[in-house]
Amino acid sequence: MTQTHGGPPPEAGPPSSRATLAQDAPGQTITTAAAHLPALADGVQLLGPAEGSGYREPPALVRRADGQTLQLTRLLYLVLEAADGTRDLEGIARHVSEGSGRLVSADNVRTLMDTQLLPMGLLRLADGTQPEVRKANPLLGLRFRYIVSDPQRTRRITAPFAVLFNPLIVVAVTVAFLAACWWVLMVKGLGSATHEAFAQPALLPLILAVTILSAGFHEFGHAAATRKGGATPGAMGAGLYLLWPAFFTDVTDSYRLGRGGRIRTDLGGLYFNAIVAVAIMGLWWATGFDALLLVVVTQILQMVRQLIPLVKYDGYHILADATGVPDLFQRIKPTLLGILPWRWGNPESKVLKPWARAVVTVWVLVTVPVLLFSMVMMVLSLPRLVATGWASAVKQQEMLAASLSSGDVLGAAVRALAVVVVAVPVLGVLYIVVRLLRQLVTGLWQKTRGKAVQRTVAMAAVAALLAGLAWAWWPDGGTYRPVQAYERGTLGDATRAILPQRERGALRQGATGQTVALWPAGATKPTRDNPQLSMVLVPADASGTGASSSGGGAASGTAAPSWVFPFDRPAAPEGDGNQALAVNTTDGSVTYSVAFALVWAEDGNPVTTTNEAYAFANCTGCAAVAVGFQVVLVVGQADVIVPQNLSAAANYNCLDCLAYALASQLVLTLDGPLDQASKQQLEALWAQIAEYGRNLQDVPLSDIQATLNGYKEQITAIVKGTSGTSSSGPTSPASAGASPGPTTSSSQTEPSVPAQPTAPAGAPNPAPTEVATAPAGQYGEGGQPTSSVDEATPAPTVDSGGGGTPAPIPTSSAG
Repeated sequence: MTQTHGGPPPEAGPPSSRATLAQDAPGQTITTAAAHLPALADGVQLLGPAEGSGYREPPALVRRADGQTLQLTRLLYLVLEAADGTRDLEGIARHVSEGSGRLVSADNVRTLMDTQLLPMGLLRLADGTQPEVRKANPLLGLRFRYIVSDPQRTRRITAPFAVLFNPLIVVAVTVAFLAACWWVLMVKGLGSATHEAFAQPALLPLILAVTILSAGFHEFGHAAATRKGGATPGAMGAGLYLLWPAFFTDVTDSYRLGRGGRIRTDLGGLYFNAIVAVAIMGLWWATGFDALLLVVVTQILQMVRQLIPLVKYDGYHILADATGVPDLFQRIKPTLLGILPWRWGNPESKVLKPWARAVVTVWVLVTVPVLLFSMVMMVLSLPRLVATGWASAVKQQEMLAASLSSGDVLGAAVRALAVVVVAVPVLGVLYIVVRLLRQLVTGLWQKTRGKAVQRTVAMAAVAALLAGLAWAWWPDGGTYRPVQAYERGTLGDATRAILPQRERGALRQGATGQTVALWPAGATKPTRDNPQLSMVLVPADASGTGASSSGGGAASGTAAPSWVFPFDRPAAPEGDGNQALAVNTTDGSVTYSVAFALVWAEDGNPVTTTNEAYAFANCTGCAAVAVGFQVVLVVGQADVIVPQNLSAAANYNCLDCLAYALASQLVLTLDGPLDQASKQQLEALWAQIAEYGRNLQDVPLSDIQATLNGYKEQITAIVKGTSGTSSSGPTSPASAGASPGPTTSSSQTEPSVPAQPTAPAGAPNPAPTEVATAPAGQYGEGGQPTSSVDEATPAPTVDSGGGGTPAPIPTSSAG
């Protein structure tokens, strides 16, 4: 990108604000002695009136030694023009009077110098020393600049490229670029290029390197265009703009050029992107490597991004130079105030030419809402961005450690770079938010100096803003949840975090409602004039709610307002049953239900414990996730062991939704008591499982089943490590799931948390019967349905030993 830093700052645009300017150099002595002969500060250049200006009265341009270009009114420019170190105040006043056509006194000149020219650092101080100057520091400016090429080197290395702006070469390159874009995007396509790039991974770093180099070459285009117009380019380097690293070129001197020269400078970078694309097409023609065509696409994407005029990319500077209004952001406040009917006659509203004012007004009316909306979305999404960045950084750190341990230096470097790439946008958002708050507080504090009532109101507003941020960022069940693969992240989803959603009414007998109907292709659809009979399934008990089930290990998601599904609600679990029930009827939300339970059963009664997971969704852009995990330890003899592991996932009148249910069960029979070491290991492992259950909403759905299987293997290994074991026959699992449908805003219930296991006295040694899991479930509308219920009944296991059958004792049944 191009950052033409040094452009006219806010305090210098016509008309000047004396109050603002007087505060630009606090602590400086800005009084002029009567005998002092005013002189320009070192390095100040008078550039004259701006050419092609959009102002009715074109401002005059002055450049300071630090490269900052300032806009001045003609009166101030005449004062500077006369301040040559040979005239006193009376002489300067005569020169200004002659040039402006109005009477200006020496006192007027002294006032202009003290309140405006000295604070801007354009005149020497009364004692002859140089003033301290401070550049403008806009919110959307480039940060952390690093100079790569000083002005002398920049002029030397970019001089040969100025020839590329010969009109014949420009026309030829433009035609070739447009033809290449059409052929790549409309004829050839990117399928083979993408396949070849991933089939030969060595090409990807090459494509990335060429893309980065082309971004630097983009800056050569701006510098070369500046030289072509007769101006002098400045330093080139890199910095951080908004959230991402960026290259920049100082082309401040282009302000001395006319409108055509300035626009050529703005378009120079895009022109050099086109040159890169044409050169890559020639290289593809010679080599036949389709992967090179991806570089052409990256150039097109860079050019499209640069043309966005809302922030200071090339498109912004093109618009500013085309209208002759160098600092468009300076015009936001006057433009918005000028729209008010009672300010139509205000002189500030008429400083621009009519056509320029119309263009700037349209720009303001588009830019301000977009930037405000972007800022609000950035603040609201920051917790999830932080959580996603943290999760990704942890994963990359693990792969980095694995690469280092295996001696893969290149892989380790890639992972380290990935961590940096993940951290940059998160840190960038935090920096922008903190800096914006700091500027807001500082600005309000300065503007309300000496005004107690206004300061109190302003600080109360700041406190309310901070309270709003605390509310938006307060950690609850889903605030800091990483973004999942099934979420869309559309603008509509994002606005659900701000705008309340209309509840979807359930169908009731005798009442009018809305539902979703599927019609065969080609079928005649009913209309109000030609209705057709249809059958609508209405729940038998429409008053049911999604309240949590009672019973051991039961857990449910957020209570649904009504039971809208055409089947009965699953019954509450009995005895030591474990149930996770997630019901979601709220658009754009995510409901989690997690139930983990550890059950001990002593000799005697039949073991018929159930483990259930049900996920039901009736909403748009939503998800319902239920996970039930149960471990049953049977102590001693049990004549009947028939555990049940059930799951079901169903979507009803659902669009872009996910219903995922996973039931995982492990049944072990023990012949003898666990030793003390095994008990401690089991307690420690269950504490780890409990913590996993608390944070299950942060785990990708694709990882849950494998993790639970790993826990079952660890439990089996612990109990096998004691005295002899006897094995019971394995049972089949049941769990349900769905391929993901997207969502953005979330509403989650707190997952149930398992308690620490406590083995009954004389708990014996187990033989494992593991119930594996295999997810099944349903898509929302637009997906391919799968079986939503997969139920299995385990075969009974009979031990050879005798003994009574006491009732099982649940020691941990949490959801």
